[in-house]
Amino acid sequence: MSTAFDIAFRFTIGEEGKLSLDPKDPGNWTGGVVGIGQLKGTKYGVSARAYPNLDIPNLSLVDAKSIAMANYWNKVAGDSLPPYLAFQMFDAAFNQGAFEAKRILQNCLSVKPDGVLGPVTMAALAQEDPHELNQLYTEFRIEAYKQDDNFPRYGEGWIDRANACGKAAEELI
Repeated sequence: MSTAFDIAFRFTIGEEGKLSLDPKDPGNWTGGVVGIGQLKGTKYGVSARAYPNLDIPNLSLVDAKSIAMANYWNKVAGDSLPPYLAFQMFDAAFNQGAFEAKRILQNCLSVKPDGVLGPVTMAALAQEDPHELNQLYTEFRIEAYKQDDNFPRYGEGWIDRANACGKAAEELI
């Protein structure tokens, strides 16, 4: 039997698994800005921006899974959330950052979007219908993408990803 983390990881790696050396993607540069630092790329969702000293092209799946658990799953409190929401937030954390994944949830719940999953956020979460919140999270995630400077270049793919994630998460309710 797979854990919620394993299910989420499999989905996200399906989106993030290939090595990307797109020179126009700021995440592929060690400086986090196009043309700044080295172009090391992104593999398994692990980017040169986030891990400038890592050998991205030779990153193993096992190492990527360890990084994913520590820096994405744990940072969105995946084990403390309903599986569908942990799934959504984990994927958002990979693509939009853990802080933003938490803010998206807080915006859905109409609580202060401070990026902290504290008692106020968790109490509001307990009052929500899972199907409605899952759909709302997908919608708010897409709205957050639209604020990104790289939306004109990557937006269509990001929207497809958010919708696919929401659909897959629905199956976990």
